[in-house]
Amino acid sequence: MNVMERRKNKNKSSIPSQMENGDLPSTSTCSNIRGDERNILLLFFLYTLQGIPLGLSSAIPMILQNRGVSYKQQAEFSFVTWPFSLKLLWAPIVDSIFSSRIGRRKTWMIPSQYLIGGFMLLLSSHVNKWLGEDGSAPNIEVLTFMFFSLNFLAATQDIAVDGWALTMLRKENVGHASTCNSVGQTTGFFLSYVLFMALESSTFCNQYLRTVPETEGIVTLSGFLYFWGIVFVVTTTIVAFLKRETDAANVDHERDLTSAYKSLKSIMGLPAVQTLVVILLTCKIGFSSTDSVMGLKLVEAGIPKERLGLMALPLIPVQLAMPLVIAKYTTGPKPLNIFLKAIPYRLAFGFVAAFVVFITPTLVPDASNGLPFYYVILLFACYALHQVCVYCMFVAQMAFFAKISDSSVGGTYMTLLNTLTNLGGNWPAMLALYWVDPLTWKRCDGGAESIDNICRNNEEKVLCEKVGGKCVTVLDGFYIETLICVAIGFLWYLWGAKKVRYLQQLGDNAWKLKNKKSQKS
Repeated sequence: MNVMERRKNKNKSSIPSQMENGDLPSTSTCSNIRGDERNILLLFFLYTLQGIPLGLSSAIPMILQNRGVSYKQQAEFSFVTWPFSLKLLWAPIVDSIFSSRIGRRKTWMIPSQYLIGGFMLLLSSHVNKWLGEDGSAPNIEVLTFMFFSLNFLAATQDIAVDGWALTMLRKENVGHASTCNSVGQTTGFFLSYVLFMALESSTFCNQYLRTVPETEGIVTLSGFLYFWGIVFVVTTTIVAFLKRETDAANVDHERDLTSAYKSLKSIMGLPAVQTLVVILLTCKIGFSSTDSVMGLKLVEAGIPKERLGLMALPLIPVQLAMPLVIAKYTTGPKPLNIFLKAIPYRLAFGFVAAFVVFITPTLVPDASNGLPFYYVILLFACYALHQVCVYCMFVAQMAFFAKISDSSVGGTYMTLLNTLTNLGGNWPAMLALYWVDPLTWKRCDGGAESIDNICRNNEEKVLCEKVGGKCVTVLDGFYIETLICVAIGFLWYLWGAKKVRYLQQLGDNAWKLKNKKSQKS
């Protein structure tokens, strides 16, 4: 009887650790949110808060583009997106080191949200100066540091909330946590990117929301940051004092920390995973120019940034339906087949994107008078086709990751692969932004002594203007870069398609960690 009780207690205590690793125990109990409504609403709100820094980090490059910053500076600012791609490095620490008095998850969530609120309040007082509204050049270094810090704190909060969701919700409702995550982050991103850019634009507000035109939008960046800074501080205080955290069971947290890093090392040691790592880190090189530069080039050509943001609205139903449509192609033994089929179309879209950027000044000589209807349809069609390719690849990847992940290490496997996927998009995008200016050919047109001036930097640009000339672009580096990226992409496809098909043919044992513990008979 003592043996049976010990085994029963062991099984009970193993459930929380399985849940922490993302390996949810099977249960025959159907989901019933009755009694968990407030917890689900709280999770939705916490995930919405995460989306606010993410959306702002996407809006700032559009604002900077209107301030005339270089693409090298845009590349520098793109570092702010890296924390969510690297959070796996400190996630085990967040999961393992905590104060029992405060709570395992609140130990990290509460300080992170207070700091986010503090950073936003600080930004609200200085962001206009750092953006160069007083006539000076934007301070890219400070802006990068501030928004990198915001995203680092948001990523840390994400780790804590992900873990808290597993114990906040009843066991049969844990599946709703992923819904809260995706819907909440999307809501936050929408509020701080699409809605903010629309309400911050004086043109949009004067055209659609006002009867008397004004020089500023309804919302300013400093006011938006101040509002959300207060929201973070107030709501964090409420959660800190009114929401108690209950851990499902005692877990050997020190062991969790060491075993998590050992698991990562073991996973990376698998030959199949090493091949997959190379694929994930290189497969997006061919798309990097289109994905990271096209939108900025359209803003540079005069297209209002809020119009580009609003393009996403009609596609929300499509984005929600795409996983369901693609599911029948990704549930079989070879989910990456649709991934491979989408790559040539997405690469070919690079030429379409370059063509759209090229003809934009001709089709829209003055965007202040509004965008022609046919141009809006053209942009929307391009964006829709691009998103279809993106979602096909994304859903196929997630299906393959779920298929190969070793359940013995649970969420660590999936999180590692997702991290590598994000990194595979971040570093090519950064380089694509950096190389736009060096690849651009310019000359000083008109004025004395303009023959030897090719406007390579601000000094030569100032010199050109002093002698009565004007720097003109002979060949935009975006077109050269797009051609190079697409060429690399098709070369990668010749190599990568074979490797992907090979990985799909491997058995489950190629992806599983070997149990090195000696078994005693």
